[in-house]
Amino acid sequence: MTRLRSLLFAPADSERKMTRADAAGADAVIFDLEDSVAAERKAPARDTLRAFLDTRAGSSPSKVIVRINPLGSEYALDDLRAASHPAVAAVMLPKSEGRADIQRCAAMLDLAESAAGLPTGGIGILPVATETAQAVLKLPELAGPMPRLLGLTWGGEDLATVIGASANRRADGAWDDCFRLARALTLLSASACGVPAIDTLYADYRDPDGLAAACREARRSGFSGKIAIHPDQVGIINDMMTPDAGEIEQARLVIGAFAANPGAGAVGVGGKMLDRPHLLQAQRILALAGEEVFHES
Repeated sequence: MTRLRSLLFAPADSERKMTRADAAGADAVIFDLEDSVAAERKAPARDTLRAFLDTRAGSSPSKVIVRINPLGSEYALDDLRAASHPAVAAVMLPKSEGRADIQRCAAMLDLAESAAGLPTGGIGILPVATETAQAVLKLPELAGPMPRLLGLTWGGEDLATVIGASANRRADGAWDDCFRLARALTLLSASACGVPAIDTLYADYRDPDGLAAACREARRSGFSGKIAIHPDQVGIINDMMTPDAGEIEQARLVIGAFAANPGAGAVGVGGKMLDRPHLLQAQRILALAGEEVFHES
């Protein structure tokens, strides 16, 4: 399981902002060629991105993800060429609508990697899976493993626009029904694909308490990471999305009990009988904590 607790956005047309994001301690940085870059700056942004990646390689532990423009745009192929770099772990695919779009992006990456002299299949894909009504309705078809799929994330801003909603949250701050559905389907689809589910951004970067609460709720629901839009959010997200010492110790006990009883369908831990789903959850907790985990077949 790839550990993606925090994913921090930075516009790809600003070397200063990319440098700052790269030093923030996020598990991944998302260098953006889409919404944060105006049309007339798309081509210069690609050049800025490539120059930054050439000097960056190996200097930061953060994974690099490049958000390209939608596949139907005039920019997508050039974006994929710019993103085909040894320092790039994945591309973020916006406006993704189902399995066919992910497969199309993968085929385009095959060509871009080959042209760049890179091994085919090395760059993953992180789709934003809920930005259109069609995308939400197609989420169930993602069930099952897909080559290159690094994870799934969702967002409510573009979806609100396309369905004509004046807001995506209720007066009490809870997501409205359409957005709750999109979020739940993203979580279920990620689980069915065997990849991390990444929760959407928390817009108010000046509200650390609200962000911490949102992270607690996201992790309780099953999300393993959250998108950040400001460097100040990264530390909070990393802390809140990492299991605490008690969870880690309990997970080690569960894994140890199963290791001591190979082939057992259930084991006793602390006076309770635990079965295989508890083992899988324990393995997930240690993976989120950054520990190497042995997975039984």
